[in-house]
Amino acid sequence: MLAAETKLGTSRLERASDSARSWKTIVEPVEPFLVAVTGQLIRQARDFDPQIIPYAEHALNNGGKNLRPTLVALAASCFDQPTESHVTAAVIIEMVHLATLAHDDVMDEADIRRGCPTLAAKWGNEIAVLFGDCLFAQALKLASGFPTTEVCRAVSLATNTVCSGEILQTQQRRQFEAARRDYFRVIGMKTGELFTLSCDLAAFLSHATPEQRSALREFGAAVGTAYQMYDDCVDLFGREAEAGKSLGTDLAKGKLTWPLLLAWERASSSDRDLLENLIVKWHPENLESVNRLLKKYQTLAPSIQEIERHLQVARRALLVLPASPGQTGLLELTNFLAQQTAALEVQ
Repeated sequence: MLAAETKLGTSRLERASDSARSWKTIVEPVEPFLVAVTGQLIRQARDFDPQIIPYAEHALNNGGKNLRPTLVALAASCFDQPTESHVTAAVIIEMVHLATLAHDDVMDEADIRRGCPTLAAKWGNEIAVLFGDCLFAQALKLASGFPTTEVCRAVSLATNTVCSGEILQTQQRRQFEAARRDYFRVIGMKTGELFTLSCDLAAFLSHATPEQRSALREFGAAVGTAYQMYDDCVDLFGREAEAGKSLGTDLAKGKLTWPLLLAWERASSSDRDLLENLIVKWHPENLESVNRLLKKYQTLAPSIQEIERHLQVARRALLVLPASPGQTGLLELTNFLAQQTAALEVQ
């Protein structure tokens, strides 16, 4: 009986996945929640020292899709209406995320983030690094305000995992064999962890059952992995004007993303040596040669297939949850990401 019910549930979700919605349609039901998150982020910016406020306002009020706050809202909506505690949790997670972006942009020497100059480009690397540290500290300060230590513990562990993932990725720069072995582990730590935290804290604050909380954690991890793979593909196959950020930074810094690793794995001995040489001795003019190798070994299509595989894992995790607007919204989020990924094939 359980197998039959699972099969029917899977069929229902797969049928629903055939019509991807726009991002606006997905976030519209939780728009009041996102407005509350934005308002609290702005108030957080004003809590910094007066001389630091310009940096805080630039970092905390700079647009973006609000993916992680949206995950908090939708996951909470699987059980009931999100509360003020969910808003605070979303603000904490977004501040941790923005702190990692401030540091990432320094390491990647990126000039553009969300269509605007990065903190580093506008005020220099030292300010960007130090303000990123301030954001981490402010997030933990907010987390400590909950009546339970569970929130602060979860945020601290997730922050540690994200930073550890960044260290591992840095160690593996230009190291094809190591990167191929640990690619999914690293992106799970770097990106998947905050997606997982968003879903997990929402479930915890909604008093979900252990099974439901575990399912939402699985959903967050799978979607986070899929999203990072998509972002890696955008860096190689996307357009900067549409992405709203500097592209090609992964190549410039020797970060080995999935399409590159696929090309390396499939390449002949001579092409493998060529690809390694292009990355190790990187120059912007090498991009054309790298793109030829990516095309020669047809890396985009299997990358898209791998993203879809993780999205299917996420969709199956939703079967544990009760039918609700939140469950529908989470499903449509996976459809949106699948739609965005598929669009890379026609660029």
